[in-house]
Amino acid sequence: MHELGVVLEVIKTVENFAKENKLTEVDTIVLQIGELSSMIPKYVEACYPAAVDGTMMEETKLQIEILPGNAICKECDNIFNLIKNNGECPNCCNKNYDLLGGKEFMIKEIIAY
Repeated sequence: MHELGVVLEVIKTVENFAKENKLTEVDTIVLQIGELSSMIPKYVEACYPAAVDGTMMEETKLQIEILPGNAICKECDNIFNLIKNNGECPNCCNKNYDLLGGKEFMIKEIIAY
């Protein structure tokens, strides 16, 4: 489970941001995870409590937004979800596409006081 290592890095990044900006308390961290990324949201949620244990982030909440894995068909320019359509354009049944999004993993927002 590589999620724990990545979440530990997120916690370090947010702690450094909080210290640099003299924030006394971080309430919520909002992550965006693409549905085509190598990160599995339920594993991120599962390891989060262990990652923040004993840190200044211990009382923070985690919010995850899932970003769709969308593509555009190179034949008909239809935009479609790769997962829901098994990598095939539902309009023309072509499997030749350009990826538009879905591999992201980023800190979208830090809600602090």
